[in-house]
Order: sequence, then C-alpha cells, then structure tokens
Amino acid sequence: MSSPATGAPARPGTAGTASGPVPHRWLIMVFIAVAQLMVVLDATIVNIALPTAQRDLGFSDADRQWVVTAYSLAFGSLLLLGGRVADLFGRKNAFLIGLVGFALASALGGAAGSFEVLIVARAVQGLFGALLAPAALSLLTTTFTDPAERGRAFGIFGAVAGSGAALGLLLGGILTEHLNWRWTLYVNIAFAAIAFVGGLLLLRRTARDRTKKLDVPGTLLASAGLFCLVYGFANAETHTWSSVSTWGFLVASALLLAAFCFWQTRTAHPLLPLRILLHRDRGAAYTAMLVAGASIFGISLFLTYYLQQVLGLSPVRTGLAFLPMSGAIMVTATTGASVLLPRFGPKLVVSAGMLLGGIGALWLSRLDVDSSYAGHVLPPLVIAGLGMGAVMATAMSQATAGVAHSDAGAAGALVNTMQQVGGSLGTALLNTIVASGAADYLAAHDARDPKARLAAGVHGYSDAYVWTAVFFAVGLVAAGLLFRRRRAHRAEQHAAAVVHM
Repeated sequence: MSSPATGAPARPGTAGTASGPVPHRWLIMVFIAVAQLMVVLDATIVNIALPTAQRDLGFSDADRQWVVTAYSLAFGSLLLLGGRVADLFGRKNAFLIGLVGFALASALGGAAGSFEVLIVARAVQGLFGALLAPAALSLLTTTFTDPAERGRAFGIFGAVAGSGAALGLLLGGILTEHLNWRWTLYVNIAFAAIAFVGGLLLLRRTARDRTKKLDVPGTLLASAGLFCLVYGFANAETHTWSSVSTWGFLVASALLLAAFCFWQTRTAHPLLPLRILLHRDRGAAYTAMLVAGASIFGISLFLTYYLQQVLGLSPVRTGLAFLPMSGAIMVTATTGASVLLPRFGPKLVVSAGMLLGGIGALWLSRLDVDSSYAGHVLPPLVIAGLGMGAVMATAMSQATAGVAHSDAGAAGALVNTMQQVGGSLGTALLNTIVASGAADYLAAHDARDPKARLAAGVHGYSDAYVWTAVFFAVGLVAAGLLFRRRRAHRAEQHAAAVVHM
C-alpha cells in the first residue's frame, strides 16, 4: 500500500493505514485544538496587558516591542526545525514536550520580577511553541485520513486558528481588568495541562525513523534566514525601511533562504523536502496562508486601536466587539473544508474567501471619527470573518493533504511559518502605511488640534485597510492561477479515499 499522491510506502501502524481509523480520534481532536488555541491566543493575549506590565516592571516604550518580538523571533525562526524534529523523533513526544516547555516558560513570565526575565520567558515560549505548533498540525494530519472526516477536523482546527487572535484580545482584557497582567501568561498553564493529559492518554507513540538524520546545515541556514526575516520586519515597525537594521537583515534573509533552498536539493536528508512544495494545491495553500496571515493581523491590529482610541471602548468591550468576527470565522471554517471544499474545490472556496475579505477591508476603510460600531464596524467585520474562515480552513487542509506521513511535521511547520511570516510582513508594511498616512493628514491640518490628531490616526487606519484589501486581491489572483480545477481535485480525493479503504 502507498500513500496517496506521493507513492511513498505506508508505514505499519500509522494512522489511517491498514491498522484502521485511530480510536478516540475526535477526542484527540479536542486536545489538539486546545493546544493550538493556546499558541494562537499567545500572539494577542499579552498585547492588551502590555501597558500594565510596563508600569509594573518599569521598562520604556522603546523596550515594549520586545515583549512581542522576542516571542515571534524564536517562534518564526525555529518552526521548520520543530516540524522536522517531530517527524524524526515522534510527534507525540514533540507535542508533550512542547506543552510542558510552553507551560513552564509561561509560569516564568508570569512570575517575572524584571523586564529581562520577561523577555527570556517570551523567547522560551516561542521556542517550545515552534515545537508544539507543527506537531499539533501533523498529528491532525496523520489522525484524520478519511477525506470526509478530515474536512470536518480541519474545519474545527481552522476555526480555532482563525478566531484565536480575537479571542485572545477578549481573554487578555478580562484577565488584565479583573486580575492582573500576569494572568495573561499564567492562563497558559491550564490550557497546557488539559492538552497534556489528553495527549498522554490518547495519542499513539510512533517509532523513531533511524534511517533519517537531522539536516544540520539546512537547520542553520533556515533558522538564520527566518530570524533575519522576522527581525527585519520587526525593525521596520520601529525604524524606517531605509535603516540598515531593516533592509540589511532582509537582504541577509534572502541570501540565507536562497542558500537553504539550494542545499535542500543537494542533501540526502532535507529539513524541508521540496516535494512538499511541488504539488500545485499545496503551493497555492501556502500562498493563501501567507496572505491570510498578513490580512488578519492588519484588520485586528488597527481595528483594536480604532475601537479603543476613537470609540473609547475598554479592553474587555474591545474583545467582545471582535466576537462576531470570530463567530463568522467559525461558521465558514467549519463548513469550508467539510462541505464547500468537496463540492466546489479549493479554487472557488479560497477565491470566494479572498473576495469577501477584500470587500470587508474596503468597507472598513470608510470608517471616520463619527462612525458607530453597530452601523459601520460590525457589518464589514462579519464579512471579513466569513472570508478569512473559508481561506484558513481550506488552506490548512490543502497544505497537508496527500503528504507522506514522514513529511507531515515539515508540512505543518511550513503552514505555521507562512502564517507567521505573513503576520510579520503585514504588520510591518501596514504600520508604515498608517504612520505615513497620519503624517500626510497632519501636514494639511493643524497638528495642535486634538480632533485633527484623532482624525489623522483614522486616516492612517483607512489607508491600511485599503492595502489589506490589496493583499486579499493578490490572494484572489494567486488562488485563481495556482489551485487546480475542481475535477482534478475531486479525482485526487477519490484516489485518497480508495487507498484509505
């Protein structure tokens, strides 16, 4: 028997092969989703607590960005390594170790008595998150191999991944307002404990493949290249694009990643087997995740500023204001991969999602200082959520479909890498656009007038939403060009179902 779409031999005892469906797989799905929610929440839950943490620990505005950057640097640069470690040394082991390490780092950060300890804790969180996130996605891939069940499972997983950022804003606001900022880190311990117990009891332990070795040169090249990429984008947020610390790191990243790709064609044990990328639907799915990562961060970040600074909402009410978007993401994510994808194929589902996201972003660009939440924010927020849910669930499913079990961790790592890089790129570009738009507005108005300064901020946000719509338009074109037609997709799904039976 061979693996669908790859021809690779199926390994004995692997989920979805001759050993039959994995027992308790839907309960396993719950624990994997809890772990994924913890990782996704951590991208935003700390953001709302930053002003309180800054007053408590006494660090400067210039240092504040490192609470976020320390996590994203470690997470983004080590994802490919984490995915390959899961493939080589066992996904259950990687999943459980990642949970324990993430929980311990969260406990350290919550108890931090100084800025330096908090930064170290955030970096360690990112390290173990880079091990945990691809392990979780690869476990989902190898647990659900039946096409019908796979669609439902990835719909749930996509809903968690897509709505986690907004839920993090709500939970962060509640914990900061009613307890203190430290609980935005301590709460991870509860998530990790639940997922750890479930994973320990239910996940199958797979034997280590001793015929393969870790690609050390590839690991160094990929990790250094991704570090420079994320660091360069982070510098663009606080410096200018003309700064050496911005373009220098981005150039270094391009050179290192080019060297990495060249090395992957030469080594016998590649960190990222290029066969993963050669499949058209998978390549299109990774592109969609890049666009989705950039777009969802753009909408959530600047709309958070708008809701708090212009509409005057508290952190908790701001989090509640995002719940309709989370609900919309859940609706299309849970139906996209299981209902819409088999019927219409990935080309139409992802294209429709990109179109809805672009419409929502353009609608948001019409906000001004006198807009209301119910009449002007809520409708485009729901439309954008419907689009992002369809894109993320479908892209996650297609990015790992048909991948050999031995490559599942690497494929899952690449999904997370694309989302992380997209978020970093989108945040850096859009922050620059907001600052430029606000400055242009103030140049034509009285900068001493508080109303003018407020209007300048809204003008900058509007420019960011227009460019977010451009991101969606690029994603729409890419989906139309790269994804195969429905007939080819359905033929492959049928072949996969036959192999599964």
